[in-house]
Amino acid sequence: MSTIAAERAPSRPRSWFAEPKHWAGQAGLWTLTTALIAIHQGKVLTLAFPVLAILVSLWLYFKSPARYVGFMWWVWFLSPEVRRLADWSKGAFTPTSLIQVAPLAVTMIAGLGLLRHYRVLAQRRGIPVLLILFGLTYAYLVGIVSSGVMAATYDLANWVYPVLIGFHIMVNSRDYPEYRDVLLSTFMWGMLVMGVYGVVQYFVMPQWDVLWMIGSDMGSQGEPVPYGVRVFSTMNSSGPFAFAMMGALVFVLVAPQRIRWFAGAAGFVSFALCLVRSTWGGWVIALAIQLVQSSNRVRMRILVSGVVLVGLCVPLLTVGPVADRLGQRLESITNLKDDRSYDDRNKFYATFAQTAFTDVAGEGMGATGASTKLSSDSGELGKYGSFDSGVMNVPFVLGWPGTLLYLAGVVMLFGRTLRAAFKLRKDKFVGACLSLCLSTFAMLVFTNSLIGTGGLLMFTAIFSILSAAHWQKAQRLPAAAHSRGGDH
Repeated sequence: MSTIAAERAPSRPRSWFAEPKHWAGQAGLWTLTTALIAIHQGKVLTLAFPVLAILVSLWLYFKSPARYVGFMWWVWFLSPEVRRLADWSKGAFTPTSLIQVAPLAVTMIAGLGLLRHYRVLAQRRGIPVLLILFGLTYAYLVGIVSSGVMAATYDLANWVYPVLIGFHIMVNSRDYPEYRDVLLSTFMWGMLVMGVYGVVQYFVMPQWDVLWMIGSDMGSQGEPVPYGVRVFSTMNSSGPFAFAMMGALVFVLVAPQRIRWFAGAAGFVSFALCLVRSTWGGWVIALAIQLVQSSNRVRMRILVSGVVLVGLCVPLLTVGPVADRLGQRLESITNLKDDRSYDDRNKFYATFAQTAFTDVAGEGMGATGASTKLSSDSGELGKYGSFDSGVMNVPFVLGWPGTLLYLAGVVMLFGRTLRAAFKLRKDKFVGACLSLCLSTFAMLVFTNSLIGTGGLLMFTAIFSILSAAHWQKAQRLPAAAHSRGGDH
């Protein structure tokens, strides 16, 4: 079977409404969530949402594995906004909410795959995952000693869940077309919802978002007023939102959904208004990679799509206060001498590089990021709570043993991904995934893009490519056998 056939290979018959297992649980969760918000039952919602989200994801994991991945992304997209609406319904900001647990718990369900398909870890395709898990286990053990069980466990979950989702996609490669369709649909509709809401957030600034920004003291997100906020839409902050939009804006060029252009326009505007320069650069890198590795026909489609997308967005982005805000941010890229964040990052690299690269044992899980809150008595971010460099975060946390194991697995994955992608050059979805995983990895200079939303995006893209190659190989075997049988 050719790669053209693989590009738009049919998934299982579309029976979204004929088979309730695909949609009933998801529809029930979001309907109940909307109802509880409407009647101002924030306390009930805070308790019910994580429990129901976990139950729905368990159902989908066993009954509709591809939809489980789509649902998982939706929970990451929307649960922060659900938390803000629940607080607003209660009339007060709560520093910690059970709703925050939902996306992590839903994603960690993919870990059941390690138990159900443990034999795959001993196979050639599973060796990279095994190496990564060994590296993370080492850092976890070190972290328990240095930061405590709670902080180390929370940090481990953030490192491991992108890999678990990738493993889930890999072991279900026989259903690759269905996973591809679900991912494209999820990102197009997600971009539509988050893009439109992001525009509303910038121009209107809803009261529940104001309550959350003030209560959480999120000064890095701008001012909680119209035209003053760095758009974060329905997600936790502008960083994760920018990663999600970056992925969606790459997929929009290969998606078949009719709403892709409207979704793309809304997403592009919100992506610009989040003011995250590192993901702007990542998106440009992703587009450049797509152009280089695509065929002439696909390359022309990408260029035309880009022109249409820019044409739809230019009227809004080039007038009034929006243009002024973007102009200031873009000017900071070309005038680095006056860029405070660039100067701070350079100083951080200069002063911390020796510490990061000479700490042989590593500090272990829980040493950096949000997990440091769990290792301090005050509940405040620790010394390394804000860590701007993924390049230094990896060896600092994992140490030399953990880094060697982890990067060995990642390098093996990238090697196989590149070989598979060039064999499937006519598959536009594979091309989009290749550009995403390479551009996300390149962003390690600015942030640890191996974990969180960035890591989830990268490992989803990597294992989607490997799944596509495995699926196509499986399709060729029966055809070859049939051909040999016909010769006799």
